[in-house]
Amino acid sequence: MIPIIKPDAEAKLSEFTGAEAYIHSEATSYVFVRNFKVRVTEAFVAGEGPYRVALRFDGHGWLRMEAITHYEMDEHGRLLLAGYDDSGRMNVALHLGKEPFPE
Repeated sequence: MIPIIKPDAEAKLSEFTGAEAYIHSEATSYVFVRNFKVRVTEAFVAGEGPYRVALRFDGHGWLRMEAITHYEMDEHGRLLLAGYDDSGRMNVALHLGKEPFPE
C-alpha cells in the first residue's frame, strides 16, 4: 500500500460509482462487514490527510470511514483503502471489489 494521493484515490474510487460492488469494512475490533453487496451511487474522498472516504448506496444510505491513510488497487481490480496509526497498526479498512471477497 502507498500513502493516499487524493486525486488518484478519487479516480480509482470513481470506477465503482454506478456499479454493484462488494464491500469489506472493518474498524479495529468494533466493526467487521464482509461481502456486503451494494450499488455505489456516489463516492468521495475528503480532508487533507488522514482522509475520510464516503460511499452512498442506491441513493439511500452512506458508509463513511475516517482516518484513511493508504490505498492500492490489487491484481484482482479491488480497491483496498486502510488507515494506519503512528505505530504502523491498521485501525480501519475499506475494500471494494466487483466480485465477492474470499471468506
